[in-house]
Amino acid sequence: MPRNIPDLAALIGSRICHDLVSPLGAVGNGVELLAATGTAPTPEAELIADSVAAAQGRIAVFRIAFGPARDDQTIETPARREIIAGLQGSGRLTVDWTPEGPLPRPAAKLAALLMLCAETALPRGGQIAVMQERDTLRLDAEGRRVTIDETLWPVLNGSLAPQDLRAAHVQFPLAAQELARQGRQAAVLSTETTLQITC
Repeated sequence: MPRNIPDLAALIGSRICHDLVSPLGAVGNGVELLAATGTAPTPEAELIADSVAAAQGRIAVFRIAFGPARDDQTIETPARREIIAGLQGSGRLTVDWTPEGPLPRPAAKLAALLMLCAETALPRGGQIAVMQERDTLRLDAEGRRVTIDETLWPVLNGSLAPQDLRAAHVQFPLAAQELARQGRQAAVLSTETTLQITC
């Protein structure tokens, strides 16, 4: 993308996330105030609280994955923990992202996009480990079953996205764009129970 043209898709993603944070926070605060009154928690209130927490977690993931990422920006450990919590919110995944500490935002954006890609390959859940060593990003995933959609994964390295691409899979062409922007190529290896992405 030419430098003088803003990344409108990323800005739209960031705007949507930003505008949803406040109302979700207000709902969460309301549930906490109800709990503080001493009233016994009801199943309905617990459901609302759990749903709000899950939505806030996913927004934390989407803000990094789909928002703009300038080369001079970093994200700190707390923000990375929010992303991990957002991915683990469903209870199907466990995520380990090392080492901790500040990380350039473009690297964090790419990692978040690739974790969303890996999530689609783990229909029964599993574990995802992300490691950043110097200029190399590596993601190892493992689950009871790894499912590779052959129309999606080649997109990471330049193949055209399918014309009937679903919104749930938009992370694949976005990850391909970010890989190209960073001058990287993704090597993807998979078995029936493991998946490895190196770039």
